[in-house]
Amino acid sequence: RTATVWKSLNPFWGEEITLLLPRGFHNLTIYVLDEDTIGQDDVIGKVSLSHQQISAEPRGIDRWLSLAPVNPDQEVQGEIHLELRVPERGHPRVLRCHLIEARDLAPRDPSGSSDPFGRVSCCGHTLETAVIKKTRFPHWDEVLEFELPEGELGEAVLSVEVWDWDIVGKNDFLGQVEFFLDTLCPGPTRGWFQLLPFPSTTEDHGGQLGALRLAVRLLEDTVLPHHHYQPLIQLLTEPILCPAQSPEGTALAVLEEVTSGESRQDVATKLVKIFLDQGLAVPLLDYLTTRELARTSDPNTLFRSNSLASKSMEQFMKVVGLPYLHEVLKPVVNRIFEEKKYVELDPSKMELSRGRRISFKGSLLEVQESSLELLRGYLGDIIDAIVGSVDKCPLPMRVAFRQLRRRVEERFPSAQHEEVRYFSISGFLFLRFFAPAVLTPKLFGLREQHAEPCTSRTLLLLAK
Repeated sequence: RTATVWKSLNPFWGEEITLLLPRGFHNLTIYVLDEDTIGQDDVIGKVSLSHQQISAEPRGIDRWLSLAPVNPDQEVQGEIHLELRVPERGHPRVLRCHLIEARDLAPRDPSGSSDPFGRVSCCGHTLETAVIKKTRFPHWDEVLEFELPEGELGEAVLSVEVWDWDIVGKNDFLGQVEFFLDTLCPGPTRGWFQLLPFPSTTEDHGGQLGALRLAVRLLEDTVLPHHHYQPLIQLLTEPILCPAQSPEGTALAVLEEVTSGESRQDVATKLVKIFLDQGLAVPLLDYLTTRELARTSDPNTLFRSNSLASKSMEQFMKVVGLPYLHEVLKPVVNRIFEEKKYVELDPSKMELSRGRRISFKGSLLEVQESSLELLRGYLGDIIDAIVGSVDKCPLPMRVAFRQLRRRVEERFPSAQHEEVRYFSISGFLFLRFFAPAVLTPKLFGLREQHAEPCTSRTLLLLAK
């Protein structure tokens, strides 16, 4: 679930959600809802993508997709485990339908569960199983029998439906599966079958409900036992553990050269995790930053690109320093959210009615001075919190930055470049750690909701 964007028909979330899905999943559906303070939230529409659609684009889907209407009878999921027996001959011919269990059914009750029962129809007769209360994984283990008419079965259909029983009002549909009897093999037919919706009669609204911009990428990972990865780990850590060899031919050097811009974040994330596990994260950062320093002739451009060194340091700070970030920034950020003060320095964007006094002469200046005073107060508190947190800064971060400063001094030793040693550290610590967290607290776990427009503008000015 994303945060709620209030009072907007054009919401921006900017949130990344990771879902661990079973390998055989069928659909991914994203619902857009209108949050109501009282009563149930209203469903605006949905975007549904099949497994085939997502996996057909290895680089991922990234585009606007029209919202489709939501029909409760179409919102089904899960599978049912059945065993069917249709005798070839005999009198009477009795069809046996064994409803064993179901899994991952759609939740229909406010508690997030359902009260499922099975309903089986064949040749004009209908039978039902018992109701299993408060579960999305019911186990019935019931056999329902139907006497088949004599002669050819023709187009006779066996329909197995799953419903959610409600004590008040009508029952909710959970899905169905149908079988043409003449296509069933003699003897038992057993297996898991995907539950399907009723045939759709809803027309395409052609974007009338709005559209959702999505970036969806499917990554299918096969995780092997730990020992299978030892040769790879040994290859990657070799230049760190045996620095005497030429750095150009190492796996890390080659990896750095061939990594494209769009995959650099993923590579950096995995590298940092591997080297943290080996206790070698700081030497890894030293190796990557030293190589980047060797390639940099102008100190003003140092670590300004999204190189593997920059991305790895950024990921390292997030993994190691997130609790520290929370301790330093959370009190000030919470106060900014709670106070909701109007802050604006740009005269073209000022709302004079939000200033201290509504007057024509001097009102712009008043709002500007008031905003400047508030910004100085907030910024002073943030700087004081950061400067006063030296002892709380995680030791690995301090060691990494000490090593970075030493390497920068070795690369740019002249007196005219004396400040570069500080800029190299502040470029990471402020531009890639503190400032982004001030700008978007939700993405760093500092707040559960995104800021309202007024507070968002204050955070933007502070981050700048």
